[in-house]
Amino acid sequence: MNEKVELSAGGEELTGADMAAEAGIGPILYLRGVDGPIVRLRALVVCREAGPAPTLSTEARGSIAGRALLRFAGLHALAYDFELPLATETGYSLDGVHYPLRTDFIGDLRLAFVSCNGQESDDRKRDIAERDALWRRLAQQHAQDPFHLLLQGGDQIYADEVANLHARERHRPVAAWRRHRSADAGPLREAMRKELFLRYLELYRHPDMAWLMARVPTLAMWDDHDICDGWGSLPAERMDSPLGRAIFEVAREFFLLFQCAVGAEESLPDLFLDPEGVSLGWHLKLPGCHLVAPDLRSERRRDRVMGERGWQGLRHALAAADAGRVLLLSSVPALGPRLSWVEAVMHLTPRMEKYEDDLRDQWQSRAHRQEWRDFLALLVEVHSRGATPVTVLSGEIHLATRGTLAAAAGPLHQLVASGITHPAPATAYARGLGLLARLGASPLPGHPIRLHPLPGCRAIYTAERNYLVLKRRGGQWLAHWELEQGGPTLPLAL
Repeated sequence: MNEKVELSAGGEELTGADMAAEAGIGPILYLRGVDGPIVRLRALVVCREAGPAPTLSTEARGSIAGRALLRFAGLHALAYDFELPLATETGYSLDGVHYPLRTDFIGDLRLAFVSCNGQESDDRKRDIAERDALWRRLAQQHAQDPFHLLLQGGDQIYADEVANLHARERHRPVAAWRRHRSADAGPLREAMRKELFLRYLELYRHPDMAWLMARVPTLAMWDDHDICDGWGSLPAERMDSPLGRAIFEVAREFFLLFQCAVGAEESLPDLFLDPEGVSLGWHLKLPGCHLVAPDLRSERRRDRVMGERGWQGLRHALAAADAGRVLLLSSVPALGPRLSWVEAVMHLTPRMEKYEDDLRDQWQSRAHRQEWRDFLALLVEVHSRGATPVTVLSGEIHLATRGTLAAAAGPLHQLVASGITHPAPATAYARGLGLLARLGASPLPGHPIRLHPLPGCRAIYTAERNYLVLKRRGGQWLAHWELEQGGPTLPLAL
């Protein structure tokens, strides 16, 4: 916990004092809302239960005690709820360490969007400095020009290996599902809880991530790897088995704890759209901007992306969006090439059918064709109001690209940034997708979809690790991608 985070830009140097305890993590900061001149926040700290609990303090309120959300393996997770004013320079302190924040959400804004923070197997064996190179760049940029908010669009942790803890099945990620189809999964559930809890602790102790997330509040939506590869697109007999339910319940518990700072015994914060939590979609209003994230995993099945709760919450959020840009997080890209031809070809050979789940994960799958049309029609309806332009933020595909959907009010943009640490796929893969994308798609009559290269690039898909930066300057929204080798792209006006 004494790793040193040295920022070559900005002149700031901090040590492991950013962490609350050697065995724990934190503070991790979460945005809860902006109410008039007040910004509501929650900080999460995990530390040894036997030791003294850290004290958080602000200038206005003084000392604030933490409240236990979970006690596990000799540690406890503590939540600190506090408020700060809208200000360019404010902050909080934890056990004597001050954490500066930028909370002036009125006027100019600076947001970062990341996704795919890991890889499917052996992520823990990677060299942290190489793995987190873009997290380090993001931290350096924050030291130069602070971000207001960090948006995380899915696959914040790769939990695939947690679903299978038996040594003989270690290399067959779903082999155990058949064996435990009807057996009691209770003992394995507790083993998965311990394993996933420890993996979250390991991940959130990475120095560059930890430094940034103590200073920039976050909002996150999960995707399949936060549960296991392909969750929701797998056969129902696997997902509904005792083991399948255990995998989902454990992943949900710790997604809420670590990515949302919500304890298992708490009510969901008011930004969540379904109070009962069947769907975990959320909507948060900022001055002049709405952040909306539908949950594309909790109710997903092979023949649907969202269930009744998810659709009800999304429609309610978009109906409530008044004047201001809507930034909609779709963990799976909403605009993409037509995939039904690829799915049809895959059925010609059993060798290719193993990739069927990956295709069913996409909005463009033939299994979701009508639901995809309904989703796009809803976005076009909101975008066409004129006062609520929609921009879709997405990840998942491990490539960077952008797309537009034609509309009378002007193009509806989609910006895809993926992934911040997941290795980039082969260039040939990106080229193949690019050829498919050139065929175009028009699921909504009169609203053709087109995919485009990033500003200043030539290929439709860029095979580099990346993240996205969004700015609002004088009311104008701009976006650019940070590419691992290519650096910042030219800005894109939205």
